[in-house]
Amino acid sequence: MQVNIPEVQEEVAVLFRRYERALVGNDLATLDALFWDSPLVLRYGAGENLYGIEAIRAFRAGRSTADLSRDLANTVITTFGRDFATANTEFRRLSSAKSGRQSQTWVRLAEGWRIVAAHVSLL
Repeated sequence: MQVNIPEVQEEVAVLFRRYERALVGNDLATLDALFWDSPLVLRYGAGENLYGIEAIRAFRAGRSTADLSRDLANTVITTFGRDFATANTEFRRLSSAKSGRQSQTWVRLAEGWRIVAAHVSLL
């Protein structure tokens, strides 16, 4: 197994940056498109556990759009072969100074790279 094949790592990095722009811009369509459209996808949040794409969509549609801007630090994207990757980062909210961390598991499916599991927690 090859770890961090440069072109694969760049593919995931591009998608990670796209996800971040969509997150801070509250672009629900892009956020939904980047998650696996499956009842098996999950997202553990700072205050919620979401199982399945419908639960994730409902959460995003109902969440506050206040305090979304943030700075990232210590982002690490690691790829394993050509079809599996993890992306981990630390963040600090700009207006509230809350800090936390985020992890994503990405898999290349028939429809392209998708997040199949995610976790967000505050420090």
